[in-house]
Amino acid sequence: MSSQTPRTDESARREFWTYHMERSFKLQQAMAERPVEECSEGFASIPDAAEEAGVPMLFSDSKIVGDLDRIFYIRQGIVPDLINIARDMRERGWILKIEDGYRTREMQTLLGQKPIVFDMIVKTCQWENGGEPPSVEMMMRRSTCLIANYPNRGTHTMGAAVDISVFSLEDGSEVSRGKQYLEMSEYTPMDSPFVTPEEQQNRKDITELMEGHGFLHYPGEFWHYNKGDTLYHYLAKTGLPAQYGCVEWDPETNEVTPYDDITSPLTPPNVMAQKIEQALARLSS
Repeated sequence: MSSQTPRTDESARREFWTYHMERSFKLQQAMAERPVEECSEGFASIPDAAEEAGVPMLFSDSKIVGDLDRIFYIRQGIVPDLINIARDMRERGWILKIEDGYRTREMQTLLGQKPIVFDMIVKTCQWENGGEPPSVEMMMRRSTCLIANYPNRGTHTMGAAVDISVFSLEDGSEVSRGKQYLEMSEYTPMDSPFVTPEEQQNRKDITELMEGHGFLHYPGEFWHYNKGDTLYHYLAKTGLPAQYGCVEWDPETNEVTPYDDITSPLTPPNVMAQKIEQALARLSS
């Protein structure tokens, strides 16, 4: 994340976006090839842990999709690291906000099909295509990067990821990273050259705090950090299998069950084609 003068011309923005999308696709392909040895570790509540530690944090109050509440739980073993991050941020004059945590298969699927999210992806693909509607193949490829359309290419369903924002303790304003969560544009990649030097530095400083406790950043999104999953082990070059894989979680027993199928798309091509038609109709109205 080097500091550089923001670029403004449209062709440069489109060129960078396409480069970023293909880079992210290759990264997720590599991630999906990493082995998993599920440790069957349960989940723990982030809000409860923060309250117990006496470390104030913020949590999104929005629904993830429809009537589904966000689940502010992650694997037990990485909750203490997150609390230490929040404590470090307070010492800096910041407060950590958790935008999202664990997602069920249903949540991940519906998020990818949520009209406001799906329309953003279609609109971005049209822009990338110079105004032409995206093909099913293109949408399958881009949705893999933007909303983890394949279970083994997303880390929220592994209970190992958080999406975050950061705010100032002094005046309550957001520490600007160029755009707000959940942006889908050329501003989204962590190393986007289209944010200001100050915003780039904020991204760098936040990432240093997160990575100081082992939560690595996903290069494709300035808000996403994860630990212990396949993406983490690939990026950290540990050579070890991931201890956290895609799981269904039972809140009553705190038991996890690995997915039977992690390679089939959550939104298959035939459904994707229907969703594209619906999105184009909404965007043209």
